[in-house]
Amino acid sequence: MSVTLAIDAMGGDHGLVITVPACCDFLEKHSDVKVTLVGDADLLKQALSQFPKAPLDRIQIIPASEVVLMDDPIEIALRRKKDSSMRVAITQVKEGLADAVISSGNTGALMAISRYILKTLDGVDRPAIATAIPNELGSGTTMLDLGANADCEPMHLLQFAQMANVMVQVVDGKENPTIGLLNIGEEVIKGNEVVKQASELLRASGLNFYGNVEGNDIFKGTTDIVVCDGFVGNVVLKASEGLAKMMSGLIRQEFNRSLITKLMAFCAMVPLLRVRKRVDHRRYNGAVLLGLRGCVIKSHGSADRFGFGFALERAYEAAKNHMVERIATAFVVETKE
Repeated sequence: MSVTLAIDAMGGDHGLVITVPACCDFLEKHSDVKVTLVGDADLLKQALSQFPKAPLDRIQIIPASEVVLMDDPIEIALRRKKDSSMRVAITQVKEGLADAVISSGNTGALMAISRYILKTLDGVDRPAIATAIPNELGSGTTMLDLGANADCEPMHLLQFAQMANVMVQVVDGKENPTIGLLNIGEEVIKGNEVVKQASELLRASGLNFYGNVEGNDIFKGTTDIVVCDGFVGNVVLKASEGLAKMMSGLIRQEFNRSLITKLMAFCAMVPLLRVRKRVDHRRYNGAVLLGLRGCVIKSHGSADRFGFGFALERAYEAAKNHMVERIATAFVVETKE
């Protein structure tokens, strides 16, 4: 099966300086992938000319005259910029011309435009944003929602868990992932009423529900999935990204101190570099917008060539394994039951 990925080539902090090289790298690794680059056609052709060995027969350029800026209000992105690279790329999925879309652009605009064009799946009240956060096991803890829904009802948290359950099965290959509900304590009596009621729904859902988990469990890898509302999830995400950058910065600083410290740091270089690699947030780039009638992947706005490649990988795995269709089927089964 060939997979076609539509790329918002102009989105994010760096645009095609990052997206084009990353796509060329990705095509070298996967012979069953085609890429549709959406954006300024002249600039895209110029960028591709720097990669003479790129498989041009598997690259298509779709022109778009506008770009959604990182600080654009949602209203402008949705209503006024109707020929933006983001919107045109999403439309490729709507029209069945692409299996997934990837953008580094404005998160709010991406969710709003995706929801407007693709619509939500039957049975899904609210789409959610999910991504993996590095944990001490050397893998990632999938967490959602990460900002799409600041206020949630218990049923929304249950639906987030159901969608993430399918996503982790499809993308990470875990047959029966464990699910934790983020709370201020493990005890059943802890938490606000929304969390308490969500816990009851999860226990009765048939999912592999572990129970309540605390913030440190995310980084321990206690469960495969952690569910929370978008307000809390976004705070945790930004804090974890800040922690990863701080650790990388501290490692670099150790090589710029006194001669003795430099020697000690040099002796510890291998384990230090291993730690930095394990917490490198770029390796977990690519948040999934779950609950839509199409596969939409959000890359970090400041992602570099290396990080954007991981977003492409996540889109590829989700599309190849029919993630959206499997989530839709799961909700149909749930409705019948």
